[in-house]
Amino acid sequence: MARNPGRGRQQDDRDNEFVDKLVHINRVAKVVKGGRRFGFAALVVVGDQKGRVGFGHGKAREVPEAIRKATEQAKRTMIRVPLREGRTLHHDVRGRHGAGKVFLRAAPPGTGIIAGGPMRAVFETLGVQDVVAKSLGSSNPYNMVRATFQALTTEDSPRGVASRRGKKVSEIVSRRRDTAGDEQAASADT
Repeated sequence: MARNPGRGRQQDDRDNEFVDKLVHINRVAKVVKGGRRFGFAALVVVGDQKGRVGFGHGKAREVPEAIRKATEQAKRTMIRVPLREGRTLHHDVRGRHGAGKVFLRAAPPGTGIIAGGPMRAVFETLGVQDVVAKSLGSSNPYNMVRATFQALTTEDSPRGVASRRGKKVSEIVSRRRDTAGDEQAASADT
């Protein structure tokens, strides 16, 4: 069977552009006649560090196989998140999945990723450099990752808002700068 050499290289290049992080591994045991039979479930987050991220869940008898399945699923279910200046979120946002609640805030340059466990993995693979996040409620990694993704899907850029409202981006962004200027002027007066 002749293999097309160009196709394999393209597949490898596509795989190399993604960064994957193993968030959680769960071992389950099924009791059978001869003893216990173990299975593994893996939660993996995959991203290109340029605004695309996805998560996947895979189950298998062996850990590497579970991770492979989870990584493939994560690559299939990627979402694009608009980032401000390629380093932080455009606005504060809340997310919820089950009992897991998260609150994500945009941060000034130099802040870093202030987030715990599963949320940190999502931000690192997404390419966010400055963000402040708080997890409220459940600390279950599955619910935290899903809540974070639910919050990130509601994230919107000024360009998207402008196109929906039929306005120019400069009109929407200038309002944000005007309100910041008003706050600074008010603090200078006191």
